[in-house]
Order: sequence, then C-alpha cells, then structure tokens
Amino acid sequence: MSLQADLHQDRRRAGSFGDDAEQYDRARPPYPAEMIDTLLAEQPRLVLDVGCGTGIASRLFIHRGCQVLGVEPDARMAAVARRRGATVEEGAFEQWEDGGRRFDLLVAGQAWHWVDPHAGARKAAAVLRPGGRIGLFWNQAFPGEEARLAMAPVYERLAPVLGERSVLIGQRDGQLYESIAAAAAALDTNLFDQIAVEFYEHERVYTTAEWLELATTHSDHRTLPPADLARLLDTLREELDRIGGRVPVRYETTLVTGRTRSS
Repeated sequence: MSLQADLHQDRRRAGSFGDDAEQYDRARPPYPAEMIDTLLAEQPRLVLDVGCGTGIASRLFIHRGCQVLGVEPDARMAAVARRRGATVEEGAFEQWEDGGRRFDLLVAGQAWHWVDPHAGARKAAAVLRPGGRIGLFWNQAFPGEEARLAMAPVYERLAPVLGERSVLIGQRDGQLYESIAAAAAALDTNLFDQIAVEFYEHERVYTTAEWLELATTHSDHRTLPPADLARLLDTLREELDRIGGRVPVRYETTLVTGRTRSS
C-alpha cells in the first residue's frame, strides 16, 4: 500500500502542524513562481486552497489577483492564515459544505496526502466548474552533499526510521505522486482528464538554526518522543555547525494537475 493510500488516516501526525502554527508559517518554504505561472495560465479568478494551513500557497495566488478561499481542518493553522490576509473556512475538505460555490482552480500545497484520496477527488470534481483545473503540489528537499553526509550518521544512530523515510532529508516517496496521478488513487474518478506530473526547482541556503526549525515542522520529526527529538536536534546542530553552519537545499516541487471533464 502506498503512502498516499493510508497517510490521511494518521490524524496524530496530521494534527501536529498546528502545535506551533507560527513556526510552520515562518519556516516552511514557498513554491516556485514558474509553477504558479503554469496554474494561472488561463487566468482563473476563483481559487479554492484545500488544506491551506497558514496560507503559504494562498498568499501566492492572492498576490496574483485571485479571489482565494481556504479550507483548513486545524483552527490554529486557520487563525494564522487569517492574520496573514487569507479567507478561511474550517473543516475537513471531504465534509466541507461548499454551498453550491464553484471554482476555476483547486490547489493543495503540501496537503493532499492528508485528504482521503477517493472522497477528496470526488469532492474536488464537484466544486470545480467544467474544465476547471486541479493542482496538487509538494516541495521535496534535497540537502547538499556535505550537509547530507554530516546528517546521515546522526539519523542512522538516533532516528533510523526517519533516516530511511523522511522527505526532509531527500528520501523521496515516488509512490505518493505516482499513486495520485495514476488510476489507483486520487484522480481515479473518471471525472478528470489531461492528468500530468510536472517538476519545478528552486534553491535555498539555511543556517543551522533555520534548518532545525524547519525540521520540527515536519510531522515525522514533530511526533517523536520529546526527549528523542531534543537529542536528535542537539546532535544535528553539532554536526551542522562543525561543517560551517550552512545547509544548501535544492527543492524539487512536484505538481500533479488535471482538468474536470467538460461533459
């Protein structure tokens, strides 16, 4: 079973982001302008942001002149999004009452794997106008070689499961994207066509402190026992400072996109 098929059921991890929503908003990277250009090529006006979190993606579309509505299950995350200028309704997308509203574009940044893939796809098709577009996207971090080699033995010793699976340190789960794009998962409704997977890149250099702050916004890190997490972070800090306190990261943003059928 793929990650996409069952991760949405892990409500402990899904609910961990709001424990420090301000930190999440501060530490998480944005999305590349080229991808936003792609999603706005037909000049959509009404945008629905599913699992909008603190509004990181919403703000990118608002700044381009779109009218954006966010749907977010965590009230703590929604509160930050509102403070940053987003309009948000609270609730899980699968049960959200759309009130007959229809949208030109539905997006989900770093969030669709927390949505039931089948119920979510049916709901997405229902709230998009005919020919409307869906855009599901994720940032995948690939730390530079020196930082990666410094961190690898720390994870191997203190958190081997994270070392093998965490997307934060480049352990890509290709099944997540493949299952969404393929007939077995989120677009398996016969309601979408022109399904495509596209990739965009952007880069950032983190200080040690910035990198560790980012790490603790990832649910697989955040839900470690507190003592284990503290030990992991302290040891990572020592190793990263030893190599100069810089973590260059290449981000690959994966976009899964499609359109509702016109008839």
